[in-house]
Amino acid sequence: MVKDELKNLITEKNAQIGVIGLGYVGLPLIIEFALKGFPTVGFEVDAKKVEALNQGTSHIVDVPSEKVREALKAEKFTATTDFSELKNCDVIIICVPTPLRKTKDPDMSYILAAGEQIKKYARRGQLVILESTTYPGTTDEVLQPMIEEAGLKLDEDFLLAFSPERVDPGNPQFQTHNITKVVGGVGQDSTEVSAELYAKIVENVHAVSSARVAEACKLWENTFRAINIGMANEMAKVCNALGIDSWEVVRAAATKPFGFMPFYPGPGIGGHCIPLDPHYLSWKARQHGFDSQFITLAEQINSGMPKYVAGLVRDALNDNEKSVKGAKILILGVAYKKDIDDMRESPALSVIDLLRSRGAEVVYHDDFVEEVTFDHAYTIGDGEPLYNQELTDDLLESADCVVICTEHSGVDYKRVCELSKVIVDTRNALKEEIRNGSKAKIVRL
Repeated sequence: MVKDELKNLITEKNAQIGVIGLGYVGLPLIIEFALKGFPTVGFEVDAKKVEALNQGTSHIVDVPSEKVREALKAEKFTATTDFSELKNCDVIIICVPTPLRKTKDPDMSYILAAGEQIKKYARRGQLVILESTTYPGTTDEVLQPMIEEAGLKLDEDFLLAFSPERVDPGNPQFQTHNITKVVGGVGQDSTEVSAELYAKIVENVHAVSSARVAEACKLWENTFRAINIGMANEMAKVCNALGIDSWEVVRAAATKPFGFMPFYPGPGIGGHCIPLDPHYLSWKARQHGFDSQFITLAEQINSGMPKYVAGLVRDALNDNEKSVKGAKILILGVAYKKDIDDMRESPALSVIDLLRSRGAEVVYHDDFVEEVTFDHAYTIGDGEPLYNQELTDDLLESADCVVICTEHSGVDYKRVCELSKVIVDTRNALKEEIRNGSKAKIVRL
């Protein structure tokens, strides 16, 4: 049986692991397998990434180059653009992007492209696992028929499962090995073998009854976050209208030991998961005639936050007898979260675009991001690229307004307060002890 054959290969660590897509999900995963002794091959369409990885240089903050070199030295890892190598893989894991189209519908093109390559080189005795976030039903409705078109039969010739990625870029506490892995197969054999595979590299595996449950699990996790962040953003607006410090309110609420989980306001939501995943769930719900009102409302609130922040900047400048048009505005932090270089769906890009559209001269400082182009987010226009500026005294003093969009740890916020005229803090970067005594006009979300 194919199940027993694969289990034997996995037990002896002789199963060759192929990972399609060597980004924030795929690279940490494949290096984990390689360092645990499995032979691995990574598939990537970007030849420059492949060349760099084969020379021992990582492009992902959570994977030090030392680990890549260790895997290369042990002859357990190689990267390639040659997808014909898929025929030599016993396990194929798909870790490709799943963005949204401009219509906010799922863009399945990357999964379909990966599926076509797998179908082209499929053989008996392979386990295929999809990790890319997608709507419930993708694994059995889309991938299974594609592989079966190669003349193979589920359970007899191949196994198929879904296991949602749970990567949190830049999080030093939770990484691949200590994040519980949810696994759901298209059939019991697929679940069993996939669970056994992941148990070789992670501390805990949680098997569920089907691939659809695993797919829905991922969307539920991030929709939960999106909705609660939406509530936090709306509460921040209410608190501002009432003259109350929203950050003090949430800190107070968080002292309750039950029935409350703190979520924090911000200039919007970014990254690959939270801005996108709820759309996959609501899109699938619409196919079944169901209107997911909570998801829609949260998306409206969160996507409207950059405009709200631009309004805070306008009002703060007006109070200083300055208009947005012609003002020099310094954005501190353009990555979507602190201390990483990831700009996917970063709300800072929309804030910049909105301010530019109103005639502001916008510059930015971010030690993690050297260049900003405007193809990373759904913005209102295609502005000229921006380049990272050194955070000098002159830059701070010359800015009419400083907007903190991402609270990177390396910034001296006390110095920012001392030298700036007007500051809009969307991340609570300016703690009370820093704000006290500052001559700057400070507006906080």
